[in-house]
Amino acid sequence: MSPSPHYAELHCVSNFTFLRGASQPEELVERAQALGYTALALTDECSVAGVVRAHLRARELGFKFIVGSEFRLEDGLRLVLLAPDRAAYGDLCELITQGRRSAEKGSYRLLRADVARFAANCLALWLPSVPLDEEAALADAQWLRETFPNRARIAVELLHDGCGQARLVALSALGERAGLPLAAAGDVHLHVRGRRPLQDVLTAIRLGTTVQAAGHALQPSGERCLRPREQLAALYPPELLAETVHIADRCHFSLDELRYEYPEELVPAGETPASHLRKLTETGLARRWPGGTPPKVRSLVEHELTLIAELKYEPYFLTVHDIVEFARARKILCQGRGSAANSAVCFALGITEVDPDRIETLFERFVSKERDEPPDIDVDFEHERREEVIQYIYEKYGRHRAALAATVITYRPRSAVRDVGKALGLGLDQVDRLARNLQWWDGKELAPERLREAGFDPGNPLLQKLIALVDALLGFPRHLSQHVGGFVIARDNLSRLVPIENAAMEDRTVIQWDKDDLDALGLLKVDVLALGMLSAIRKALDLASDFRGKPLGMSDVPAEDPAVYEMIQRADTVGVFQIESRAQMAMLPRLKPACFYDLVIEVAIVRPGPIQGKMVHPYLRRRQGLEPVTYPSEDVRGVLQRTLGVPIFQEQVIKLAVVAAGFTPGEADGLRRAMATFRRRGGMEKFEARLIEGMRTRGYNEEFARQIFQQIQGFGEYGFPESHSASFALLVYVSAWLKHHEPAAFTAALLNSQPMGFYAPAQLVQDARRHGIEVRPVDVRFSNWDCTLEPGKRGEPAVRLGLRMANGLTQAAGGRIVSERARTPYIRVEELARRAQLGRRDLDALAAAAALVGL
Repeated sequence: MSPSPHYAELHCVSNFTFLRGASQPEELVERAQALGYTALALTDECSVAGVVRAHLRARELGFKFIVGSEFRLEDGLRLVLLAPDRAAYGDLCELITQGRRSAEKGSYRLLRADVARFAANCLALWLPSVPLDEEAALADAQWLRETFPNRARIAVELLHDGCGQARLVALSALGERAGLPLAAAGDVHLHVRGRRPLQDVLTAIRLGTTVQAAGHALQPSGERCLRPREQLAALYPPELLAETVHIADRCHFSLDELRYEYPEELVPAGETPASHLRKLTETGLARRWPGGTPPKVRSLVEHELTLIAELKYEPYFLTVHDIVEFARARKILCQGRGSAANSAVCFALGITEVDPDRIETLFERFVSKERDEPPDIDVDFEHERREEVIQYIYEKYGRHRAALAATVITYRPRSAVRDVGKALGLGLDQVDRLARNLQWWDGKELAPERLREAGFDPGNPLLQKLIALVDALLGFPRHLSQHVGGFVIARDNLSRLVPIENAAMEDRTVIQWDKDDLDALGLLKVDVLALGMLSAIRKALDLASDFRGKPLGMSDVPAEDPAVYEMIQRADTVGVFQIESRAQMAMLPRLKPACFYDLVIEVAIVRPGPIQGKMVHPYLRRRQGLEPVTYPSEDVRGVLQRTLGVPIFQEQVIKLAVVAAGFTPGEADGLRRAMATFRRRGGMEKFEARLIEGMRTRGYNEEFARQIFQQIQGFGEYGFPESHSASFALLVYVSAWLKHHEPAAFTAALLNSQPMGFYAPAQLVQDARRHGIEVRPVDVRFSNWDCTLEPGKRGEPAVRLGLRMANGLTQAAGGRIVSERARTPYIRVEELARRAQLGRRDLDALAAAAALVGL
């Protein structure tokens, strides 16, 4: 028996060709390797959204992976372009960007001129339609030869569709006449034939019809899968199979070659990024500590700057500092959070507000030589003004250099049931009833009793088919959306690194990779996030400043006010950031926060991680003196002493793995990553034996070791970093201080920042009145659009409700009411309606809010 021929699949789409491909990129790579293929090219349509996943799996397997993309031009010409080197990859990304930016989100538009503009380095596979229009085909071939000299091939795809032999003969003749070599290809949509039913369902979903009605739109056979090489040998002439390997041999580009380069313009002439960062840091330290930097902080700063210099991350810090400085210049309140709060340099630069002299930081949680990934700085901005920051980034760097990261929207149980149900022909009422009754669904087994309760027959074959298809579809990408605020900013043209496309939101552009893709390739992003409480705090400070006639900023809020903590201990926290939920209010009188660090713990402890890890009750008992605080060693005491021997924060788990089990910092960070994803992907098992054995070797008993591991599992992806809690605790304290000392301004600010928080405006008003705040009604004679402060009894402010509180009144109408009133007061309703150009709906809204009673 002759050996199987060598073969490389060069035309293959994954489920990132949305609603066409029926296999994950990783599945395609694994199957190609198992079949003994030489290489696999992933060629999703006008997209490289799935290539990072395929690349990572191929790298793990030691398998050759090729980046490419499939295109259908406006005149109908179909091509697959492959990237043999870094230059070709850049061209490919620019071509995809051109196509996507020229059309609405979810589609693309390309002309031959576009392809010619970016064709200098790519290899091309032409996918001619058969039967051929000979004259047109020869003209197309001539264009291909000129556009891709010695780099174009005709792809021959034989798929057992009854036309294979005729297609081979026709394309062989065309190749002979046109002077273009032929290569085999598979038009692969599936990694195995068993995905054919799902592929049919995807086609029906894409076309908005049922599988039964889709007819010829469905693939005629299951041959668009990765096929055994011996089967290919029986179909294709050997020279066509050999040509695939020759093409693959020309492709040596790897995504590992990509290098992120930072913007340069933030470094003044005569300075280096390192010297400029040092200068800004020293200036910030002098501002934070005019009397001299504390020794602990100085040591942290020197350690951090050394590590930042080794990893050449200075431009990243300068980029974030520039964005924060812009916001501050515009009086937009902002604050860094997350792992960046572990950084003394970030504190000095004003990016974060967590004083490293007040909490224990773990800089390696933020930047580490062993962690092969860039730092990730999250900065919250006022939710109503974040768009100003986003547009500043676009204006400063240009849309060719800055774009938002993507978020991959995937199928979840309900959306999968709805789409599959419709594709299989179930009635809308049945689909909705089934989707609403998903408590039986665990992704694996069917609970017959639950189905019966919902009115379905568990033995129904159609229902069994639906369940199987839904199971296969779960986790499939549905489309790309924009990340909540993760910006990628490049020194040069970002679209030579990754394609950029239009987002659904006006004036937004996104790249085709998500956060995990960026992390895997070591590409940096800056998270520009929105936080409603920052808007409320800034508005409250402004209202109080204006009323009192003296400036009040966050830095003027005194630390550790006992009266504020007394209020918090009573759970008098309606409207206070993070501690206003019922669960938090129930915890406050038990935990009794009395200092800032207690707030850090409060923010973190009422979370699924500590609750599921059974850490809450032991901590409370120890805090109340009902249980002794013990430590199995001094090393463990050093990690857990501040939380009474109970691990509450993610950093503590990482430190425990290092000091008690002997993990290297890199291993401990691997544990952190596994914790973050194990509920979705698993992966904790490999750490269990390592952790327990490491702790036993160092003299800890197995019971303690297993208890720690169970707590880690309880954390899952819900563990809260201490640095994150500390950032939030600052806002907890400031908002609580405002509620206690400036309650009228705080109430008005909360109302002016809606929607946000747990409570409706009416509940916030009720709470204010319970605290003795005079709240005056909406009145067209006095109200502005926003709620304002007016002089009240004993000189204290009263809240005047704004026109925004009139449900259904537009802001434009409110603005006309206020501007006309400034000219002449209103006397009658008819006059108000005429002068402010109010319609019946506006007047009804004002009447319902009792805003007209004074006229």
